[in-house]
Amino acid sequence: MNDQSPIVSAADVTRIFGEGDAEVHALNGISVGFPEGRFTAIMGPSGSGKSTLMHILAGLDRPTSGTVTVDGTDLGELDDGELTEVRRDKFGFVFQFFNLLPVLTAEENILLPLKLAGREPDRERERVLIDAVGLGDRLSHRPAELSGGQQQRVAIARALMSKPTIVFADEPTGNLDSKASGEVLGLLRRAVDEFGQTVAMVTHDAQAAATADRVLVLVDGRIVRDEAAGDVEQILDLMKQEA
Repeated sequence: MNDQSPIVSAADVTRIFGEGDAEVHALNGISVGFPEGRFTAIMGPSGSGKSTLMHILAGLDRPTSGTVTVDGTDLGELDDGELTEVRRDKFGFVFQFFNLLPVLTAEENILLPLKLAGREPDRERERVLIDAVGLGDRLSHRPAELSGGQQQRVAIARALMSKPTIVFADEPTGNLDSKASGEVLGLLRRAVDEFGQTVAMVTHDAQAAATADRVLVLVDGRIVRDEAAGDVEQILDLMKQEA
């Protein structure tokens, strides 16, 4: 296990939804860190809190208590405008349903976060990423003209383009066939190995989790396992033990 200090961390994070009899404790005192240049899979049964954890780590939701720190910045001390800037500058996002803008070409979608930030693209990085995702002949196509796997590869290039502190991937293979899933997971693995990217991925898929370096398992809003990722069979066994 990598013992370097984490680049993103949560300390005693809780998240409560509702109140009174309707109160739901989605997260119950979670403390976890994500070291730079590592690939972490976050797993758990439906309702375990894995998506809530990702949303709080990514500044898309605020914890009821506890702190989230990114690159030394406590997200809880930021106002909404500052938090938006951190999300734009520090985080890359890959979603299950791609979230590409349909009116933009593949290349325009890839460059969109930089355009919104008023930053000039690094053309060499763009070239390297487009080569890595294998979309050189699809740059002028709009999302509707691309397959699901191609759309997700555009989304990964978009997430990596701004050199984020961490990429959050929420079920990135959940809407893809096995071949496209393998290509997308291979790209995320390459981002870690070749670009030194930090990746945190929510997934229910043992095949996807086996691509990671590390697996966190959540049950009832708590981390019950934090260990090196094994092969698919080992991860399936792990999930059975916690079912």
